[in-house]
Amino acid sequence: MKARIIPILTMLLVSVFAAAAFAEEADSVKYFKGWKKSFSVDLTATQASYSDSWTGGEAGSFNWVSNGNGVFSKWLAPWFRTKNTLKLSFGQTITQDEESKEWSKPQKSSDKIDLESVGLVDIHAWVEPFIAGRFESQFLDASNEAHKEYLDPMLLTLSAGAAKSLYTTEKNEVLTRLGLAVKHYRDKVYDEVAMSTSTATKTDAGIESNTDVKISLKDNMDYMGKLTLYKAFAITDKDKQPNDDWKAIDVNWENSITASISKYVKVILYTQLLYDKQISKKGRMKETLSLGLAYTLF
Repeated sequence: MKARIIPILTMLLVSVFAAAAFAEEADSVKYFKGWKKSFSVDLTATQASYSDSWTGGEAGSFNWVSNGNGVFSKWLAPWFRTKNTLKLSFGQTITQDEESKEWSKPQKSSDKIDLESVGLVDIHAWVEPFIAGRFESQFLDASNEAHKEYLDPMLLTLSAGAAKSLYTTEKNEVLTRLGLAVKHYRDKVYDEVAMSTSTATKTDAGIESNTDVKISLKDNMDYMGKLTLYKAFAITDKDKQPNDDWKAIDVNWENSITASISKYVKVILYTQLLYDKQISKKGRMKETLSLGLAYTLF
């Protein structure tokens, strides 16, 4: 399986750079010497507590979430530009016991590391060849309380194909990509019986579609969305798969609307729809509505 995937990815990369060799020189206006960059962080928290004399059965809670979002783009050459996106998130929840009113240990409520780098070749055509790499993980894997792992599990995606900018202004952009992709999964698994940790890996190849949207709805309101669809057609250890669920289309649809109340106070609505038949035959939905402090570093 790996012997077939490597030549496919090599041919894709050669094709992209071969297209760049025939690209004409772009207008000098498009060739920025510096980076176009933006990075913002926010922190939201909610808290409620009750004394031990409260008899209504209520239980307190404390929740906090911090997010970081950045976009960095640059024309590295008159014919080649790069766009890098970073998304970070971590949060915890602490709950109060209804009877004793004692507080529990912090439980993770949000955890994400998502770094994607896309290279686009300007060949003055209807579409642009691209190459891309994406790293997805989390800060802490707390599924086993006795044996926590950091930066686990990991997912590395390498892809190449054609991209099309559907809408572009100074503040807005809609970019869609379609190409072949290779995904490599890595997960540390602790064996309670053997009392040892092993690493499980899996590699598959398929077709991936990505659509990134960044729209300024108003002067104080922005929308960011990302829709990823992936269809695998080859996988390592195919004979060991219990069924054909790996062939189903995976869906990851993220939406974020940010409204600025003041310079440092923002309301953020975030939704995410996940579908992976190997994990669950039902879609998984996440929704958060938060009010908190936000700061734009640049």
